[in-house]
Amino acid sequence: MRNILIIGAGRSASSLIEYLLNKSETENLHITIGDLSAELAQRKTKGHPRASAITFDIFDENQRKEEISKADVVISMLPAHLHYEVAKDCITYKKHMVTASYISPAMQDLDEQVKANNLIFMNEIGLDPGIDHMSAMKIIEDIRDKGGKVLLFESFCGGLVAPESDNNLWNYKFTWNPRNVVLAGQGGAAKFIQEGTYKYIPYNKLFRRTEFMDVEGYGRFEGYANRDSLKYRSIYGLDDALTLYRGTLRRVGYSKSWNMFIQLGMTDDTYVMEDSENMSYREFTNSFLPYHPTDSVELKLRHILKIDHDDIQWDKLVELDLFDDTKIVGLRDATPAQILEKILSDKWTLNQDDKDMIVMYHKIGYVLDGHQQQIDATMVCIGDDQTYTAMAKTVGLPVAMAALQILNGNITTPGVQLPINREVYLPILKELEEFGVVFNEKHVPYMGYNPNNVAS
Repeated sequence: MRNILIIGAGRSASSLIEYLLNKSETENLHITIGDLSAELAQRKTKGHPRASAITFDIFDENQRKEEISKADVVISMLPAHLHYEVAKDCITYKKHMVTASYISPAMQDLDEQVKANNLIFMNEIGLDPGIDHMSAMKIIEDIRDKGGKVLLFESFCGGLVAPESDNNLWNYKFTWNPRNVVLAGQGGAAKFIQEGTYKYIPYNKLFRRTEFMDVEGYGRFEGYANRDSLKYRSIYGLDDALTLYRGTLRRVGYSKSWNMFIQLGMTDDTYVMEDSENMSYREFTNSFLPYHPTDSVELKLRHILKIDHDDIQWDKLVELDLFDDTKIVGLRDATPAQILEKILSDKWTLNQDDKDMIVMYHKIGYVLDGHQQQIDATMVCIGDDQTYTAMAKTVGLPVAMAALQILNGNITTPGVQLPINREVYLPILKELEEFGVVFNEKHVPYMGYNPNNVAS
C-alpha cells in the first residue's frame, strides 16, 4: 500500500482529502491526515478504512521526521512559512512533496538538493497560484505551437460569493483568509507593463485604477492590479510581451467602496490603537475623523469622504454598523486593520447555507501570420456547501491530482517547481473538467491598448 501524508486538515483540505479517499481503493493508497486538532483530522477521514488521523505538531521534530519517513508523498497544507522544515525532512528521507503555496526563496534554495535526490517538490498548484499557471500556459503553448507570438497577457482571479448568496450591498463575503483581504495591495506599489511601458500604482491609488470585464451568465466584474506582475514574464516566457498584468476580481463598485477604508486609515496594520478592547465601532470610526464640537460622526465622515446624501457608498458604511455605539471591538492592543477585520467578519462571514464562487479570466493577445488575435478564457466554479466550497475544490483538487500523478510516475521532472510543464498541466486540467473546473475560450478582437504604437 502506498502512503500519502497530508499535513493540515483545514477548510482548503476538504476536497483534497475526499478526492484521495475516493481513489484509495483503485490506486492502493493509505491516507494519513495530520493536524494539531485530532478531532478535525478524524472528522476528515469520514471513517474510511484506508485513512487514519493523527495529532500532528509541526514543531515536534521527532514526530515530524517519523511520519515523513513512512510516506511516499507528503502534501503540506500548512501556512507557507512552515513548509521549509517539512521540505528539509523530505530531502533527508527522499520523499516527494506537494504544496499550494508560492515558492519562497528558502524553498528555491533547496532546488539543487531536490534534483540531486531525483525528487519532485511541486509548489504553486492550488488555485491562484496553480490553476492560473496551468490554464495560462496551456493557451500560451498552443499559440506558440502554431507559430504565434504572445503580445498581451492579462489574468484575473477572485474568490467571491455565489449569485444566490449575494445579499449585501458590497456584493462580497469572505471566502478565504479575511486578514489577507484587509491587507490586500499593501507592501509596495503594483508593478506591471502595458504596451511596452512600465506602470506603477501606489497603494493609495490601487483601488481607483480598475479594469472591467463581463463573464457570460454572471455579469460584470472589476479587477485591480496585483502587487508584482513583472515576475511572471520570465516564468511564462513572456519577456517580449508588450502587456503583462495580473489582478484580483471583485464585483463592480467594491473597489471604490474599499478605497474609503484606505483613505480613512482603517487598513493600517503598523500601530496599535489605545484601549481598543473597550472601543465601540462608532468610536473606532470617529478616531480617524477630526474633532468638532457639534458635528456628529456621520456628518464628519460624509464631509471627509465627500459622500453625497444620495450616494450608495453611505449605505454600504451603514450596513457594516460602523456608527453603532453598542457594538464593542473586544480586541486588546489591536491595529486598525485587525479591528476592521473584526467589523467586516460580523457581516461578511458566509452563512451555513451560503455558497462561494471562483471566477478566473485570462486575456491573451497574440500575432499569428501577421494578424493580431485574442483569446479570452473564463472559468466559474460554484461551491457545493460550506465544506466543499469552490475555494476548497479549486485549491485542493489540483494538489491531490499532482500528488497522484507524481506517485504514478507520470510527472518525472525533478526539482523545486511550479506547474508550467505539459506533463503537469495537461492531465490535471483535463481531470479538473470532470469536477466542473472548465475554461471556456472565445476568440475576440485584439484589445491592444495602443494600436498606433504611440508612446503611452
